[in-house]
Amino acid sequence: MVDFLKKIFGNKKKSADINIETAPLTEDQLRYVTKEELVVTPSQLLVGIGQSVGRQREINEDSIFYFNSVYANSANDVSFGVFIVADGMGGHEFGEVASQVASKTLGEYIIQKFYSPLFNPNSSIPPQESIQEIIEKGIKLAQNAVILKAPGGGTTITVGLILGDQITIGHVGDSRLYFVYPDGRFEAKTNDHTFVRRLIDLGQITEAEAKDHPNKNVLYRALGQSEPFRPDLTNLTIPKPGYIMLCSDGLWGVVGEDELFRLITSAENPSIICSKMVDAANKAGGPDNISVILIKTI
Repeated sequence: MVDFLKKIFGNKKKSADINIETAPLTEDQLRYVTKEELVVTPSQLLVGIGQSVGRQREINEDSIFYFNSVYANSANDVSFGVFIVADGMGGHEFGEVASQVASKTLGEYIIQKFYSPLFNPNSSIPPQESIQEIIEKGIKLAQNAVILKAPGGGTTITVGLILGDQITIGHVGDSRLYFVYPDGRFEAKTNDHTFVRRLIDLGQITEAEAKDHPNKNVLYRALGQSEPFRPDLTNLTIPKPGYIMLCSDGLWGVVGEDELFRLITSAENPSIICSKMVDAANKAGGPDNISVILIKTI
């Protein structure tokens, strides 16, 4: 203990014997000891990303897109961010192209709708269209782009659009968006569009049976399908403080929520945390491509 205090506060000796002079702690020293939570203004979104081809795939069919900005002055404090994870399917090229085209098309459309108004003093945020309408139209455009440019391929897509303390989620497939709270709550805010999930919802199989079900990765809704569909759309208040995580099933399907929470709380930097989560999925076998976006809200 003596060595620890000497290291932090300095080595103050009265004589050859080890004695420590008492003195009032400085503000920095007191903050170190009490781990005082700093109040950060303006509000910010700290973002980390991680990605890997995994250990059993030859190519990466996942795609990640994010755009993050803050506008703040004495009267306003607005965080704006667009975060997308897409998990392609359909084999070489088709899945890879499908996820790239979908994420770029959706991201570009949303940015076009919001970027100019953010910097135009005569424009309003949000635009006249509702945010849900913008995301739904963007996903439809992404669907058309996949059919045109990656015929025979498909992709999931999960998007979170953050404006201030609100997030609007658009979702198709089985990538996921989670809220992670400091008290340990790990809440999925998207529903998987898989046949197995539907069987669970109908009460025909249990969660335990679903883990080993032969059709657990079969989707009934994805971009690239010819059948018409509507994306799931949700508007929520972001956890603050806390985390928002978007990821493909190469992460959530391999690493359990308890381990993910342990990793998320193991470091301050979201980029380092993402790297640790990707490593954990690979150490567990890396059966699929791995993609993750972690957003720390402060």
